[in-house]
Amino acid sequence: MAQDNFRKQIQSREILESVIRILWALVLLSLPVTSFRWFPGLGEGTLVRPLALYPLAILLPLLLIQARRKKIPPPFSGAFIALGAFVLFAAFSSSVGALLDPIPLRGQTYDGRAVRAFVTLFIGAAFFLAAVWMNQNETDLRFTVQWVFAGLCLDLAWSGLQAVTFYTGWLDKEMVTHWQLAFSMRELVRTNRISGLAYEPAWLAGQLATLFLPFLFASVLTKFRLTPWTWSESALLILSTLTLFATYSRGGLLITFGVAGLTLLLFGRDHLRRMWMWFINGFRERNLASFFLRLSIIAAFIAIAAGAFAFLGQKNYFRRLWEINAESLNEYIVDINAGARGAYTAAAWETFSAYPLTGVGLGGSGFYIYQNLPDWALTTVPEIAKQLNPSNRLYPNPKNLYARLLAETGLIGFFLFAAFQLYLLGDALFMVRRAEPWARFAAIAGVFAWLSIALYNFTQDSLTAPNIWLVPGIMAGLAAKSGQKNLETLHSENNKEIS
Repeated sequence: MAQDNFRKQIQSREILESVIRILWALVLLSLPVTSFRWFPGLGEGTLVRPLALYPLAILLPLLLIQARRKKIPPPFSGAFIALGAFVLFAAFSSSVGALLDPIPLRGQTYDGRAVRAFVTLFIGAAFFLAAVWMNQNETDLRFTVQWVFAGLCLDLAWSGLQAVTFYTGWLDKEMVTHWQLAFSMRELVRTNRISGLAYEPAWLAGQLATLFLPFLFASVLTKFRLTPWTWSESALLILSTLTLFATYSRGGLLITFGVAGLTLLLFGRDHLRRMWMWFINGFRERNLASFFLRLSIIAAFIAIAAGAFAFLGQKNYFRRLWEINAESLNEYIVDINAGARGAYTAAAWETFSAYPLTGVGLGGSGFYIYQNLPDWALTTVPEIAKQLNPSNRLYPNPKNLYARLLAETGLIGFFLFAAFQLYLLGDALFMVRRAEPWARFAAIAGVFAWLSIALYNFTQDSLTAPNIWLVPGIMAGLAAKSGQKNLETLHSENNKEIS
């Protein structure tokens, strides 16, 4: 009887562990869906609705139950301390914001916006906690990245369907729009820009830059394979890059290629040196075949660059970057359709200038934006004019996470958040110290993602987006476990020396 009970306990534990792994896989698989239509109790103004929140809401309680039963150890990372300090100060700044008591704006009260802001922060922190908890070693990392790639394949497939709809007559656009509205808050983009499973093209570009491309780039650079086929990571990298171009996202493209180049300089200098020596030596060999091969490579690079330039130049939205028709910086910002974004950021900065230490409370910056808009934005930016229309019910946002944090939590809150981010960078760099191939792969992916997220946050202000939490959480989990093992090894060696 005792053996039967023990066997049942083992089976029950294995089943629960399998359920946890399945739920984590579902979280990763559903990450590309950012604006899931079927969320109860949310208005149409709530656009960030990650489908992954559903499996995550089941996963975290199961993890807590297992931790309470001491079946799995709860994770600990120093990043939790930095994040907790930021959350505590955000709560303090929100109490200060409540004392300021701004006038309600378009049916929105300060208390409601503060509660909403903290809910979004806790959702983002929940993704971070799950990523830390579910990534403790190489096996966990492999499982995670494989399911991230599975989600990417779904995203690329839907992006391909959109491309077929936009550029061929094989599928009716209205029909595909109905398919997309079955799960998304938004129909197909009318300008024929690829948005994938995300709400808009810029969001898809952000996902590619901060989540998918870091792992693909690191895999190709280190030749660390996570799929059964040696060519699959390279193929996914090429398809993801083509999809990135098809989004026509200026920020996404600049961030991705800039960070890729910087990461290559940091971690791929040996590869660059070998490639350069191979290229130069070919001209010294006095071999016509070798000489023409190098010339063909140069011609191919020029053709690719020219083709990309011509492809992007098809859209007036992108072409305005180099067709300058402005006499000042403000006019240039308006001319490239960034006037509204610049105006909201400038208004957030003015709010910060008025309350530099504590800010106006998490979620409260929107109440101060209209009164702090720069003069040039009131007459030259059509989007601002629409926002100022009394019939408009939208609540304004800074459109820049750093400007938002300065306006809402002041210098203290901003520096606490920066300390949290720098700790996460340290976790990624910590993995470089390990000699294993998987650790180098993780370090390169972590640094690539950290740099992309740091730049991406200049273009968005949401704390809910899972893609800004997931890879840093993975690095924090791996670094915390590796650091714990190093301490245990050092402790055992000291004990041996003493004995």
